[in-house]
Amino acid sequence: MLAAPCAGASRQLATRLPAAASAARPPNGRRDVTAAAVKRRTKRTEAVGEDGAVSRDQAQKLKVLHDVIANINMKHGDGALMSLGDKPLAVAVSPSGCLTLDRALGGGYPKGRIVEIFGPESSGKTTLALHAIAEIQKAGGNAVFIDAEHAFDQTYAKKVGVDTSALLVSQPDHGEMAFNILDELVRSGSVDIVVVDSVSALTPRSEVEGDIGTPQVGAQARLMSLALRKVAANASKSGCTIIFLNQLRYKVGVLYGNPETTSGGQALKFYSSIRLDIRSKDKVVVGTDVIGNRVKVKVVKNKVAPPFEIAEFDMIFGHGIDALGCVLDAGESLDVVARKGAYYYYGETRLGQGREKALAFLRENPEVRQQIESAVHEALLSTRREVSRGRPVGGDDSGFDFAPAAAEGDLFPEGEDLDAGLDDLEAKIERQQQLAGSGA
Repeated sequence: MLAAPCAGASRQLATRLPAAASAARPPNGRRDVTAAAVKRRTKRTEAVGEDGAVSRDQAQKLKVLHDVIANINMKHGDGALMSLGDKPLAVAVSPSGCLTLDRALGGGYPKGRIVEIFGPESSGKTTLALHAIAEIQKAGGNAVFIDAEHAFDQTYAKKVGVDTSALLVSQPDHGEMAFNILDELVRSGSVDIVVVDSVSALTPRSEVEGDIGTPQVGAQARLMSLALRKVAANASKSGCTIIFLNQLRYKVGVLYGNPETTSGGQALKFYSSIRLDIRSKDKVVVGTDVIGNRVKVKVVKNKVAPPFEIAEFDMIFGHGIDALGCVLDAGESLDVVARKGAYYYYGETRLGQGREKALAFLRENPEVRQQIESAVHEALLSTRREVSRGRPVGGDDSGFDFAPAAAEGDLFPEGEDLDAGLDDLEAKIERQQQLAGSGA
């Protein structure tokens, strides 16, 4: 028998097909379409569907579509072609570790997608990623940290909340090795989140093995472009979230506009479903001591929720994100907590005069904090339902990745010449920019 098409599409189409659509098929999996069978089908002038009578031509098209869906799913696997009704509109998410940021993201980091976090040095990129790992581990998931910079701080990760005994860490020798490890982990379907720190440290093998000072124009851009084509498809199928941390660079010769750009070429910008720009805004001061930074995160790209949202929260040195402050700020922004004059209220409960006293009240009354957190989560879920119905998202028409299964095997086998036969547009662009800069 032919493999059945996806359940939703089958139910929708079956009610509108002629009875002949369920005819038996021979053992070889193909329908025995004889002249007599075709004649019997064409005699039928109408097929009654759920919406009433359908013309003979429409019924025939539906029958053919039914068979095409079955054949495609048989050749390429279940789900290769499906109706949108077969897949939930809302993309599953995982918490970021900060309710304020969850609100800006539309609920959290989307599963099965690529996320890029970029910003200046010491702006909080790694801290943000470590909190995402901690949240995945709390839910019982598996996490991997690919430390391309060879600078992972285990002590700090513990303070942020990461279970370092369960965290898998890799320190690859070069970019190709990093992507081979990443792709194998993602294809296994056994990990829930992978953090790559950072894109700038994903040095191509040709550069590592070559002499210092030997020009390798566009090599990293080619590496990123080739790898992401495969990794993005595999992540979508396995449901693994991949977070790339990236550094800022400055364009040469830019007189107008923003001279900042991220390293690694253009590929990551296109393949990322979410891009976060994180910056330090103010110092967090207690008395005369600076205990942290107030950071501002702008969602510059979001394919699963409305983009351009902004989140502000405190990062405390040695501890990470101030989760309690995020609860209060998110509650206020979602109208769970009301501020009347200088006072904060949760329903009829007065939390305190001013932000610091309100935070002190929540520390002393964890049951009230839990109630506010639950109300915030419910408000976020309600917002996600509205977004799912209206789909007012930026940069994506569907919100889904219908990519075919990527072939197994290493992305970059040992000894393979990455430059052989490549005509990469990004490398050309980067080369032109460097030549323009050297001539300026």
